[in-house]
Amino acid sequence: MSDQAKIDYWIRLGATIDCARFLLQQGLPFRGHDETEDSKNQGNFFELLQWFNYNKHIEAVSLRNAPENLKLTAPDIQKDIVNCIGVKIVNGIIGDNGDKLLSILIDELKDISSKEQMSIVLRYVDKGCVIERFVGIIHVTNTSLLSLKEAITRFFSIHGLSMASLRGQGYDGASNMQGEFNGLKILILRENECAFYIHCFSHQLQLALVAIAKNHVEIVGLFILVVNVVSVIGASEKHRDMLKEKHSANTFEALNNGELSSGRGLNQETKIKRPGDT
Repeated sequence: MSDQAKIDYWIRLGATIDCARFLLQQGLPFRGHDETEDSKNQGNFFELLQWFNYNKHIEAVSLRNAPENLKLTAPDIQKDIVNCIGVKIVNGIIGDNGDKLLSILIDELKDISSKEQMSIVLRYVDKGCVIERFVGIIHVTNTSLLSLKEAITRFFSIHGLSMASLRGQGYDGASNMQGEFNGLKILILRENECAFYIHCFSHQLQLALVAIAKNHVEIVGLFILVVNVVSVIGASEKHRDMLKEKHSANTFEALNNGELSSGRGLNQETKIKRPGDT
């Protein structure tokens, strides 16, 4: 590769990385529904990269002006860049923690493809302030305690963390994962008896309130009424418009009477949601 080709490559790579950093920082999707050259909207990544063409140096080496096998715009390239940025961020968090003692907060969830995922949050104290940092989601083959323990051990090993520095572990103490997490708690305590376990009191309190509410006749009747109202209104655009108009009129009247205060972010219009246990 000639010197000029190397310069062109680094300019093209820099523009690609800048696009990825911006989209990640804003939490925007990369891909578009139609990314062909004839598309009117190729998706955020390609549209942003084309916007960078105001810079003549980038325009001269990117997209159509780039070699067919070195455009650096393929989905695999985008994923590699995202993964590199993610590793850099996690390493920064780990470096910020240094040799400090820490705790882990873990929860289990399923993504849209029904894959079991385990989210990990590190909690530590820095200069007297409690810091919580989300460090990633790990795919687990199943939710057995051995799989969860193996995933945590692998995470600690990859990032140079030690189980000996663990001083706390917190899980969703009232979820269907309680049995597995209780077993996981014991496995970690056997390895480090200082890793005290704290379950989620707020979630347990919530479920206790739900159980009590379900046995209260008046509260049950209230929620049945709310469900019926939401069903009737949600089934008709005309009914939703009537509700919005009535709500707007009541809000305007309350503002004139001084019952409500106005300001940025106050009295915003909200969508109708179906009630649930949470």
